[in-house]
Amino acid sequence: MNSLLLVAHGSRRAASNDEVRELASQLEAHTNGTYGQVASAFLELAEPSIPDGLRQAIHAGAREITVLPYFLSAGRHVVVDIPGEVDVVRAEYPNVDITLVNYLGASAGIVELLATLAGQG
Repeated sequence: MNSLLLVAHGSRRAASNDEVRELASQLEAHTNGTYGQVASAFLELAEPSIPDGLRQAIHAGAREITVLPYFLSAGRHVVVDIPGEVDVVRAEYPNVDITLVNYLGASAGIVELLATLAGQG
């Protein structure tokens, strides 16, 4: 099974974390079964943690997991922290293919999206 894990920072504000969980649910519907599971995980301040989110996917049967950082810029969390958290689980489960893809802000479509939000798209 393939799995997609949407990774966000996490917030002390529960509603913010719920937004990320809802986005993961919408992604699951949008991808029409491409992934057997789409879930969310958080770097800090919310559960599940990134390692726990990966482990949950593996325990549910995932053998390929795509990790998608829901971050706008390549700060320390994107460059160091998230890869470090992913590597912990890669070491535990060497037979599971865990792919860390580029963060949201690096998307080619981000400029068009921002222009649309600003009323110029």
